[in-house]
Amino acid sequence: MFKKIINSLIEHPFLTSIYITNLVILLLHKPPFAFSVVMMAGLIGMSMYYGQKLALFKD
Repeated sequence: MFKKIINSLIEHPFLTSIYITNLVILLLHKPPFAFSVVMMAGLIGMSMYYGQKLALFKD
C-alpha cells in the first residue's frame, strides 16, 4: 500500500509539489482567511483525486 502511494506521488510531480506546498503553508504560516479557505479547498480536491486514483481499499 505504501509503495502504491509513493509511486502515485512520483508519477504526478506537479500535483505532488502543489499539495506539499499548500500543506506546508497552511501548517507553518498564518495566511489570510479567504486565501486559506481557497488553499484548503485545493487540498481537499487533490486528496479526492489521489483517493480516486489510488483506490487503496478496492476489493
